[in-house]
Formats: sequence, structure tokens, C-alpha cells
Amino acid sequence: MGIHAKTNDWRCDHRSIDAACVSSSTKPYTRKSSRSTDRCCAPQSRDVIQKNVDSNPSDQVPVSLVETIDGDTLKVKYNRKTEAVGYLLVDTPESKKPGMCVQPYAKEAYFRNKQLLEGGKVTIEFEKGRMRDSYGRLLAYVYVDGKSVQETLLQEGFARVAYIMYPPYKYLRLFKEEENQAKKRKVNVWSRPNYVIDRGFEGCEP
Repeated sequence: MGIHAKTNDWRCDHRSIDAACVSSSTKPYTRKSSRSTDRCCAPQSRDVIQKNVDSNPSDQVPVSLVETIDGDTLKVKYNRKTEAVGYLLVDTPESKKPGMCVQPYAKEAYFRNKQLLEGGKVTIEFEKGRMRDSYGRLLAYVYVDGKSVQETLLQEGFARVAYIMYPPYKYLRLFKEEENQAKKRKVNVWSRPNYVIDRGFEGCEP
């Protein structure tokens, strides 16, 4: 199940920020092994295939990256306009919300998202009838070289599944599977007891 156009193998680079990952190969991988106990990354084996969302590339719209806003928001050029894009079904800790503290793993989620988005060609995919949120932002599934950014953030424990407002959603089941695997590994946001709650994340950085 999945697409494999220019998928990447990611491994941890502890010389960079805490819980940051870097692309190490053009060979795809999968969340097949449970041996990965690393605090940030998906499995590092180069012998297995990445399971990715079963997206039809024809459903994806090419866009130009303008800016990474935070862990689950970016700005792009779409239809000759600069648009903010919120990630469908995904929520990461807050670092830039007015009146709110910086939450644990918010900076790491932002840097990981930025790293992914700057790693290749960005495309977006919409759910039918759900193109914008109440703030006027576009809502989309986001890909880099055909690989789901949402799925990677969930796999690596930088995000939770959220905002299930108007089901059904095309990738909800897959995203929940990836979230559950990150929970089992207790990676990143799942490493702190009672940090992930129904309405988001509970707590502030010291």
C-alpha cells in the first residue's frame, strides 16, 4: 500500500538540534521493525520499504514553498497567491500562538517540518469539500517528492491526530496507525506522561 516516488530514508543526527533527523539515502524504508527506540526517528533499516499514504499523484497540486510557519503550518504560492496551509488531521505543539507559552517539542516539530519541506518538491492534496478552515487557511495533505509530511511527523512522534471535524477522511485510518506506533515506542511527545491530551498538549517549556 503506498506510493514510492523519490521516498527517503531518514536517520537521526544528534549533532543538530535535539530530535532532528536528516536524509541519508534515496532508498525507501518502512515502519516494519519495532527495534527503533531512538527518541526522534522512524526505523533506520535500509533493507525495508516505507509504507506511505496511498495517494494518486494526479490528486496532488504542485506549489512553491514560501515559509515554514510551525510544526503543522506553512505558506506556499498557490494559484499565484501566497496562502497559509494547515495540515489536515495533524496537530503539533505550539510555539508561536499569541498568548500561549512555548510547549515541549514545539521547536523540534518546527525544525523537523522545515527540514522536510526544504528537502524537495512540495505538493498538496485537498479533501473534497474541505479546502479551508475557519481562519481562511487552506487545509491539505502535504507531500515532499511524493512522501507524506504528515505521516512522517506522526511516525516520529512530533504530532498527534486531531481535528476530525467532518469524517470520513481519506487517510485517517493510516494516520491513526502511525500515531499508535509512535505511542508504543514512546517517542518525542509520547515520551512525557499525560502530555498529549484530547484538546492538544498540556505543559510549557521551563
